[in-house]
Amino acid sequence: MTPQSLDTTSAPGQSRSGAGALMQLASRWRVPLTILALCALPWLLPSKALAVNVLIYGTFAVGYNLLFGYTGLLSFGHAAFFGSGAYLTGMSIVHFGANWLLALTTGITGALLLALVMGTLSIRTRGIYFSMVTLALAQLVYYTALQASSWTGGENGLRGFTVSRIDVFGLQIDFLNPLHKYYVVLIFTALALWLVSRALNSSFGAVIEAIRENEVRARACGYNVERTKLISFVLSGAICGLAGGLSALHLAIVPLDTLHYQTSGLVVMMTLLGGMGSFFGPFIGALAFLVMEDLFSLWTAHWQLFVGAIFILFVLFLPKGIWGTILGAGER
Repeated sequence: MTPQSLDTTSAPGQSRSGAGALMQLASRWRVPLTILALCALPWLLPSKALAVNVLIYGTFAVGYNLLFGYTGLLSFGHAAFFGSGAYLTGMSIVHFGANWLLALTTGITGALLLALVMGTLSIRTRGIYFSMVTLALAQLVYYTALQASSWTGGENGLRGFTVSRIDVFGLQIDFLNPLHKYYVVLIFTALALWLVSRALNSSFGAVIEAIRENEVRARACGYNVERTKLISFVLSGAICGLAGGLSALHLAIVPLDTLHYQTSGLVVMMTLLGGMGSFFGPFIGALAFLVMEDLFSLWTAHWQLFVGAIFILFVLFLPKGIWGTILGAGER
């Protein structure tokens, strides 16, 4: 065998080894790498407002992906957490005059408690029954907000609050400036990413993935499956509540549609487009969906038809999503 043939046969193995080492390095530093990529986003998109929306809905999808992508639970009720976070943030400002940070904390806490209640009621069901229970409970929250019009504004949504300036460690930041707003929102997104990464790197992360792969075997190994799923559900709801609160601060309005089941379908679509069970995938999915919405809505009022057709093609031919396909086996 010649030296040239030795080099030829060893190259693929070396290439695979190098790619594997690169993937391990990227996985170890996934939070700072993700934040670094998001820092450049406002300069790559046509508008800063679109970048803010990608960041908010990406955070929403990160929270949902923890339950769907990593735990394997398909929920159709996560609009309840996104919407409750938004409403409680807005109501804290409108009705109680709370500052932006206290209002946002209230929204996150309210979403967390709501997730605890909904999770307790739904977590013992499986498969489509779990999905339908979460959908039914979310619709109860929707109609509660619709009827409580003196607090929520009813069909007109919650209006009358604008956060024009925020104070952070003595610094006064113009929150009406889209670029300033983006990087303030990015701080909270970074905290959410760090929290999710810590959870996934812990024994809890190993257990939820074991539940996703084989719930019966995980229970036979002695894990408390119901408690673990409930923790994942609550953590997911809190992160979605954070996204909802940030959305309220961004838009200075909370439409009733934030609690509608279409919002739950939206986050499912974003998660699948980006790649369920991947760390960076939710942001890719949010970016893909919002850019398609932005482009197609300029051409036709029936843009949902085209986005839906593209989504079907992705499900059929790229089941791992955009980011999962790029990474091959997917990022874990």
